[in-house]
Amino acid sequence: MFTVPTFGLASGERGAAIDRSATSVLTVQNLHRRYARVEAVAGVSFSIGRQEIVGLLGPNGAGKTTIINMILGVLAPTSGTIHIGSCEVARHRAAALSRTNFAAAHAPLPGNLTVRQNLRFFGLIYSIPDPRARVQSLLEQFELLSLGDTKCGLLSSGEQTRVALAKALLNNPDLLLLDEPTASLDPSAAQIIRGHIRELAHHGDCGILWTSHNMYEVEEVCDRVLFLSRGKLLLEGDPKRLPGEHGARNLEDLFIRLAREPLTPQQGSRP
Repeated sequence: MFTVPTFGLASGERGAAIDRSATSVLTVQNLHRRYARVEAVAGVSFSIGRQEIVGLLGPNGAGKTTIINMILGVLAPTSGTIHIGSCEVARHRAAALSRTNFAAAHAPLPGNLTVRQNLRFFGLIYSIPDPRARVQSLLEQFELLSLGDTKCGLLSSGEQTRVALAKALLNNPDLLLLDEPTASLDPSAAQIIRGHIRELAHHGDCGILWTSHNMYEVEEVCDRVLFLSRGKLLLEGDPKRLPGEHGARNLEDLFIRLAREPLTPQQGSRP
């Protein structure tokens, strides 16, 4: 079992532009994104606090990936604002993204590089102070020392997930984006990874945005969930209480109902 890494400000980062005393690590306000006549994201607003895991849920095409790409600065919003801490992504992209990181099952690290080479490479990208020491620390924390000189393409799915998470923590991020991080894992490995991520959030200083189609996983991991459909935010609340508040048996039942017959934002809002 690896030890929980801390999210304290690393040496040399004291002058970062982001105000780490801010309560919210991510604030999205009235976000829109249009593609020709299609509005992929239509007026979405939400925030994520420190030590909070928020699930971003919805069927394929709901707008989740578009929102993540806008948070990462890959796409520019048609309108609306995104702040990571006190930094607006549109105006201070480099500073904002220096305090952000990302891991996804569908985005493996280069398979021709070893675990250690991958972590050192991304450490240089993030301008990590003393990258050699930081990489060594993460290898120890994620029990990857014996795999340090193994090419990532030869690792099992569970081992690749651990490397991806180690990479995602290189810069001690304020905001961690996890897109289906356990999708390729067997149930036992997925349970272990979920437990580690909860520890990382609740004993650290970051906030996590988590996307998944596994409603059992979402209910186990997330403190709060956001339901998207056709680019609009329909429901928000505690994943354990939300189904009962809307007459559903469980979170999966509620997900299926929203995917098939989406509520309007007015119907979905709580009194």
